[in-house]
Amino acid sequence: MLVSPAPHLVRSLSFAASRLVPPSPAASFAVSRVQPFLFVRRSLRVRAITSTAGDVAEFEEMASGTKRKYYMLGGKGGVGKTSCAASLAVKFANHGHPTIVVSTDPAHSLSDSFAQDLSGGTLVPVDGLDAPLFALEINPEKAREEFRSASQKSGGTGVKDFMDSMGLGMLVEQLVKEGIPLGELKLGELLDTPPPGLDEAIAISKVMQFVEAQEYNMFSRIVFDTAPTGHTLRLLSLPDFLDASIGKILKLKQKLASATSAIKSVFGQEETKQDASDKLEQLRERMVKVRELFRDAESTEFVIVTIPTVMAVSESSRLHSSLKKENVPVKRLIVNQVLPPSASDCKFCAMKRKDQMRAIEMIQNDAELMGLKLMQAPLVDVEIRGVPALRFMGDIVWK
Repeated sequence: MLVSPAPHLVRSLSFAASRLVPPSPAASFAVSRVQPFLFVRRSLRVRAITSTAGDVAEFEEMASGTKRKYYMLGGKGGVGKTSCAASLAVKFANHGHPTIVVSTDPAHSLSDSFAQDLSGGTLVPVDGLDAPLFALEINPEKAREEFRSASQKSGGTGVKDFMDSMGLGMLVEQLVKEGIPLGELKLGELLDTPPPGLDEAIAISKVMQFVEAQEYNMFSRIVFDTAPTGHTLRLLSLPDFLDASIGKILKLKQKLASATSAIKSVFGQEETKQDASDKLEQLRERMVKVRELFRDAESTEFVIVTIPTVMAVSESSRLHSSLKKENVPVKRLIVNQVLPPSASDCKFCAMKRKDQMRAIEMIQNDAELMGLKLMQAPLVDVEIRGVPALRFMGDIVWK
């Protein structure tokens, strides 16, 4: 699941590229009045962007530039993160950015949002768009099944292949050097009860692929539909944890290096493979790269999504405080499901809107949230499901 994109990815990208045609002059004029327009080569690479005069609108700022950008949408469960993330991805794609939208939530709803099965753990082209948009639901259960089957292969070679795909092959090599038969470890059984943080580790591995693998170079926008607050904070802090852990391992290995060298000289053993310490150092560098990516204000932005209730606003405030401690850049706060003003005499609606306005006022006076750009998304009378509905929502939210 983590080695390469789906086999159909190259064919799908070529098909998506073939469907991209230059817009008509009328369409170009209509678009250029409100946002920058992107011309895309057949290879799906962003070629050029024109800027409009005057103040830059929210979405214009997000869509400008050819450099790859990552957008992570997160917040309390049930506030509409998936709909906001999917609608943003659709809008990026419609404006010429080859885009991937990824769900890192163990309880996925991205398939429901697009009304399409995205559960295979590989990139899937989104139906209903004449634009390059691919979606992916990271599938921890599939990863565990792959690991179980890999651990049963002869001699444990499957374990090494799988761990290599996770960037952890050096750990397996070290076990081999210690004379431990991998086939007897039955490592797959350890995953019957998944260890804490496994979902986040798989998500980190996928982020590393996006950063390093050539297959993903064509994508200029990557949108993450993250898990509820607790999972997301663990995801963001995992590179620091692994960096510190690997650092301790390397220090210990340095203390033993002289003894190991002496033993090798006695037995005349030649090192034909790269030393495990070097590979650990490489893994550590990859973790540093992911950590720097999360904290790079030029390429990454975390968008907090909430609803106008006191409980949701309070959790959003704590989330922003935690993100600041992790040095993750946050600019925007989306308040979803806001009741629009009504001229009717609906008492329930009036009371509900009054309650929501109180929560919005709470945002404006909150020390953690008051400095963010506030974006309101109205409560609509239709279910946001499928590309047409997501396009409709994107035009409302991402202005």
